[in-house]
Amino acid sequence: MFLSVLSAADPTEEPTAPSLQDAQESANNAASWVEQNWSTWLSIGLRVLLILVIAAVLRVVIRRTITKFIDRMNRTAQAVDGTALGGLLVNVERRRQRSQAIGSVLRSVASFAIMSTAALMILGTFEINLAPLLASAGVAGVAIGFGARNLVTDFLSGVFMILEDQYGVGDTVDAGVASGEVIEVGLRVTKLRGDNGEIWYVRNGEVKRIGNLSQGWATAGVDVTVHPSEDLDRVKTVLNQVGEDMSKAEPWNERLWGPIEVLGLDSVLLDSMVVHVSAKTMPGKALSVERELRWRIKHALDGAGIRIVGGLPAQLDEETAPDPTAGMAAPSAYSNSASPQSQTASPIAPPAVPTNVTK
Repeated sequence: MFLSVLSAADPTEEPTAPSLQDAQESANNAASWVEQNWSTWLSIGLRVLLILVIAAVLRVVIRRTITKFIDRMNRTAQAVDGTALGGLLVNVERRRQRSQAIGSVLRSVASFAIMSTAALMILGTFEINLAPLLASAGVAGVAIGFGARNLVTDFLSGVFMILEDQYGVGDTVDAGVASGEVIEVGLRVTKLRGDNGEIWYVRNGEVKRIGNLSQGWATAGVDVTVHPSEDLDRVKTVLNQVGEDMSKAEPWNERLWGPIEVLGLDSVLLDSMVVHVSAKTMPGKALSVERELRWRIKHALDGAGIRIVGGLPAQLDEETAPDPTAGMAAPSAYSNSASPQSQTASPIAPPAVPTNVTK
């Protein structure tokens, strides 16, 4: 028996060639296997193809719908920009950047949702267990979220800022960490142009509060400091006339959104009193209105003979005559020969020599 096993395992023995009957039997087995499974393969292929076609068509339709919606928003902004209302309330560049950012976010979210759903459906068609894959994806997502939490925070904050229209291009904002005019709004970073021309790159996640100085209306306030002896009724009449004339002049009649009001006295001191003047203006135009208002108030008060004080203390009305001896030096003690100083400074006289000496 041992010899027979050795002879059967001898490598020098040449293998026998398959016969025609063996080949025919193998072909019959393969054909029967294909015949039994071709319907399954065809069904899986058709399902995968149908899923891909539906996903591609749905993605194209949704992206085109979002693009048309964004283009309609831009056309509406351009149509309103030519009117007076559009010049006050609408900024085309701001609307364009905001609409483009919103469109980019919506297209990316729609594409990701459609393609990821299609991939999971294709894997499910091949009867692959998706539970381990979903669990691994969840763990990887948590790890990436912890590693890039600042990036995720900046992105989400930018999305909500754009959707809520907290600020836009052309607005003057105070973001806490920096302030200036907004020149670009992104999903991660906002660019601000400072007062000195510098550009601030502010991460959206670092912004804890926003003060928008370009929405609604602004307030221009001017403090007029006059001498306490001036007639308040006369001062108020002059200031009211200045406000009325400025409200009728170009271009201040468009920048002023309300009458210029004399609110009254802010403070009364021994050498001055402060009268506050205020007006509601177009957003972002308060500084120019204040400068023009100060210019006009100064000319009007000078023309009316009303004195403006401030900074240095007010001068007295009646000046006392100067003392004629103020510029003269005090008399010297050495000018009096009888003074102790003169006697001390005078030289000592030599002793007298007697003329009659007895020998």
